[in-house]
Amino acid sequence: MKLAALFTGGKDSVYAIHLAQKQGHEITCLITIKSENPDSYMFHTPAIELTELQAEAMEMPHVIASTEGEKEKELEDLELAIKTTKEKFEFEGVITGALFSEYQSSRIEKICNKLGLKCVNPLWHKKQEEEMQELVDNGFEFIFTSIAAYGLNKNWLNKVITNEDLEKLNKLKDKIGSNVAGEGGEFESLVLDCPLFKKKLVIEEFEIQEENECTARMIITKAKLE
Repeated sequence: MKLAALFTGGKDSVYAIHLAQKQGHEITCLITIKSENPDSYMFHTPAIELTELQAEAMEMPHVIASTEGEKEKELEDLELAIKTTKEKFEFEGVITGALFSEYQSSRIEKICNKLGLKCVNPLWHKKQEEEMQELVDNGFEFIFTSIAAYGLNKNWLNKVITNEDLEKLNKLKDKIGSNVAGEGGEFESLVLDCPLFKKKLVIEEFEIQEENECTARMIITKAKLE
């Protein structure tokens, strides 16, 4: 099928596109929703502005729509973004990076049904540990741009995740029941390089805003492709 992808620049979003391509689908465009609410129920917000560079690295058309991030109202903004993008680009379905979030997947599927589109979830119910391992094994370079969980601290930010880090995340899950893939809000991620990219994203300048020992966010002020 020809598909559009809901694109956040995070690991799940990018990996879902990668898997969809491997399944033989054609990705016609990327759709990013930029929310003014950092605590949006629906949308990824850290470093969302870097999706422009990532889309350039992937050499894919990119549409950015905005929302105030008001609960439920933001769904109307998403529907409008998909509808208007479909008028410009040809696609039969929409890719999401949802793993286990019924809140997100059910709402996106409802919008797709209304617009006569398929909702494609390549990662749906994939084991968290399995997804993280596949990312590392398939050459995905990604970092955490925010953390919000006991056992994590600011040292996890701007650090390319390795097999050693996966072991630590698995131990943390066993200890406190956290989500290894971060879908419970434990962390947000940003892909710097992967098989889809023709160029690599390089972070040049950033600052860290620390709320407490286990809650911090990375604010990227300068980045480039090389």
